[in-house]
Amino acid sequence: MSDPQSSIAKRHITAEDLYQLRWVSDPAVHPGNGAVAYVEQCINEDRIDYNSDIWLLPSKNSEPLPFTYGPKDESPVWSPDGSQLAFLSTLEGKRQVWIIPASGGEARQLTWAEKGVHSLAWSPDGSYISFVAKTTGSLSSPTSVQPKGQVVNRTKAKSDGYGLWDDTRNHLYVTDVNSGDTVQLTFGAYDVAEPVWSPDGKLILFVARIAEHAEEDTDLRKQNDLFTIAPAISKGNAEAPRKLTCSELQIESAEYSPDGSTIAFYGHDRHAKGATQTRLYILPSSGGSAVCISETLDAHLGNAGMSDMRSHLHVGPPRFSMDGLSLYTLVTREGNVHVYQFALDGSFTVLTQGDREIYQFTLTPDEQHIIAASTHVTLPGDLFRIPISSGTEERLTQVNDLLLEEIRLSVPESFWTEVEDGRRVQGWVMKPVGFAEGTYPAILEIHGGPHAMYSHSFFHEFQLLAAQGYAVIYTNPGGSRGYGQSFTNVVLGEYGGRDYTDLLSAVDEAIRQFPFIHPERLGVTGGSYGGFMTNWIVGHTDRFRAAVTQRSISNWLSMYGVSDIGYSFTEDEVGGNPWDDFEVLWRQSPLAYVKQINTPLLILHGEQDLRCPIEQGEQLFTALRRLGKSTQFVRFPGSSHELSRKGHPQLRVERLQRITNWFVKHQI
Repeated sequence: MSDPQSSIAKRHITAEDLYQLRWVSDPAVHPGNGAVAYVEQCINEDRIDYNSDIWLLPSKNSEPLPFTYGPKDESPVWSPDGSQLAFLSTLEGKRQVWIIPASGGEARQLTWAEKGVHSLAWSPDGSYISFVAKTTGSLSSPTSVQPKGQVVNRTKAKSDGYGLWDDTRNHLYVTDVNSGDTVQLTFGAYDVAEPVWSPDGKLILFVARIAEHAEEDTDLRKQNDLFTIAPAISKGNAEAPRKLTCSELQIESAEYSPDGSTIAFYGHDRHAKGATQTRLYILPSSGGSAVCISETLDAHLGNAGMSDMRSHLHVGPPRFSMDGLSLYTLVTREGNVHVYQFALDGSFTVLTQGDREIYQFTLTPDEQHIIAASTHVTLPGDLFRIPISSGTEERLTQVNDLLLEEIRLSVPESFWTEVEDGRRVQGWVMKPVGFAEGTYPAILEIHGGPHAMYSHSFFHEFQLLAAQGYAVIYTNPGGSRGYGQSFTNVVLGEYGGRDYTDLLSAVDEAIRQFPFIHPERLGVTGGSYGGFMTNWIVGHTDRFRAAVTQRSISNWLSMYGVSDIGYSFTEDEVGGNPWDDFEVLWRQSPLAYVKQINTPLLILHGEQDLRCPIEQGEQLFTALRRLGKSTQFVRFPGSSHELSRKGHPQLRVERLQRITNWFVKHQI
């Protein structure tokens, strides 16, 4: 790839360039010859949806070849002997398991789940595939065409991106690869996730919350457990799941050691509630007490990096070495996400280098190389082959090179800010594209979460603002992951406190270190928690000339009852509920300070956002209008909380255009 700063025959990036971008994910390495299957996603020609195909890198020096032809293929998994590739494919809105020979040819459909399949795993002998699928309950008939009231009898009755609960549960199934015969293994008022086979094929391990009493609302419980079940292959022979853990941890995903004696998993003890860093644990496969082996590292295990190029990709469990004596995992630290190797005694080695965010990875069969899906500030994402011990890493794909060769990009510069309580806050500044000596307006970008992290990754939105002549300031204030547990705890019970002063201190430091930033020509924007903080900032200072708040929170009192996570998030993070802690929640609500807002504020919100429901934007807009303030409200139809990352392509472009137009209109 050519120098991103080169001005020869290059143009500025546009919002419409989104239509040309391609996204790489889900690398899967053939167990024998090391061929790499992966997913490549793009926006279709009509610009109304996304297509995804599976591609294949047959050998080390080969060019990528299309292996399936979509339109929505994902999650490739090689059979243990490498003779077949299973994957998920969506037709007519239903995601099912399909299988294709490793030599290519026609794929065949293996499952016919009524509501689609969520995940799959091969049995060790390749004879069976387990999968998770939704199972319809008995409270309503999915085939009824008559209007009927929906009975809600669980606290968590909806989920962003999925809608209202439809009386279904995610349960475990196993299907015979040759005959297609399928057996349901789990039943009941609970959900199964992350199934994995034991090495001998006699058990399937999974994560679930199973209440001791049927009437208990399992969605209010904070901990979950690991269970095993025998993979019965005939109907009527399914056994009850066996519980391995003691309901003391929030468990995410798990894996067996090669000899089956040990289980490793990601989890945490919720001592800091939702802010608790994920850690790495092991326990005997027979069950018992789990031991944390990452205790010496004050860091979040997994990927907490943020980007508008993808959303919540599946990372999977920690990966055992072939000898079972160590584990490979992603670790989030100080703006980077790298692959680490942990010995079972807790010692660790950092295996990857450079300023980057590795968002997925796997290992080659000889365990000599990491196959990583990685991004950095001028690269939306590609696959890399990275040697574990020594040698030069190799870039395997170049899916966006044609586009990148056309456009000029801004390369961020990192800086640190010392704040009042002795913490150090990391940030970045992007110069305007075409920078020359002089002063420039700047936009402060604030990430969501708040327990996420801006990283050394590509952001289309940031590059677009830089192309419009703005400097871009972004930073990881208190509450962000990547800087240790106490740093992440900063916001708990104090939203709009030290996180607010961290952001303003970072702006001050950016202006000091980068004199080209005009101190009086500032704008601010952010989404989700970043939207909350945008609302908070304009209610507490007139320093910014214009602001754009996206999928935001304005009122914790109503957020408690309308968000899909409102009750748990508000209690854990903000510190109370509306009937016992009214003043606590109102004091931390931006709406309480609406009279003080003088900054022109654009409010962007998805109609189907169930994480930060649109009523949050409506309340703020109505109050601002009644007070005669400068504001505009844009509602995006059919859009969830994920609009900026995986929403309707044309609405994603419109959103970007509205952000830049608002700042231009108000002469930032």
